[in-house]
Amino acid sequence: MINLSQAKPSELREMIRGNQLVKPTAGMAGGYAQANLAILKKEHAFDFLLFCQRNPKPCPLLDVTEAGSPVPKFAAPSGDIRTDIPKYRIYKHGELAEEVTDITDYWKDDMVAFLIGCSFTFEHALLNNNISVRHIEEDRNVPMYKTNISCIEAGIFHGKMVVSMRPIPQKDVVRAVQVTSRFPDVHGAPVHIGDPGAIGIKDIQKPDFGDSVTIREGEVPVFWACGVTPQSIAMETKPSIMITHAPGYMFITDIRDEKLGVI
Repeated sequence: MINLSQAKPSELREMIRGNQLVKPTAGMAGGYAQANLAILKKEHAFDFLLFCQRNPKPCPLLDVTEAGSPVPKFAAPSGDIRTDIPKYRIYKHGELAEEVTDITDYWKDDMVAFLIGCSFTFEHALLNNNISVRHIEEDRNVPMYKTNISCIEAGIFHGKMVVSMRPIPQKDVVRAVQVTSRFPDVHGAPVHIGDPGAIGIKDIQKPDFGDSVTIREGEVPVFWACGVTPQSIAMETKPSIMITHAPGYMFITDIRDEKLGVI
């Protein structure tokens, strides 16, 4: 049985392409960056590119494909956006229409794919600093929530930020902020610490995406901007079609984590 945490990205992508690995990708390919996905028709691509540039916390871009090309040349030259994610979501006019494991039948020559940095990268840095990551411990998907934090509009795109949450022991919160601040290309420092109600989250045990996790006594909920934000934006702006990853089911790139870190 292959060790998923130590496997090479290309090995994992091949398994995913063959539907041999349909599960959340947290903890896989240790040391390599994972990415969120958003695919749009070319007519909306510039607006979305501008949206990402104006909202780098939730949407830090790692790669953008040429129109009609499913190959992310910089993030994974041997990859294929259409097949190499364990589970995709198809949004039509803002409604979730379907979840699939292959989007080849949906792919058109006028589509552009955006790969957006994922906080799974800084989780390795947290673990290396002896700060536990609860959803990995519990073999669950990271909990994600819609908030009342507005994104900056660009063209047709507008809406609220989505955040991911990790419970951190009070004594480790400052260190967690320091560690994740080194990775601005994968969301960087938290956007909120503490009271979830302050950012519009009514029940922390009922995430909008992913799974709930245990929050122990003496731990503080810490919230980072999340690359699932485009899915919330799709629901608001209702483009004719937007294809995304299913939350927690990421694209595994060939980019080393350390290349995304800053001193």
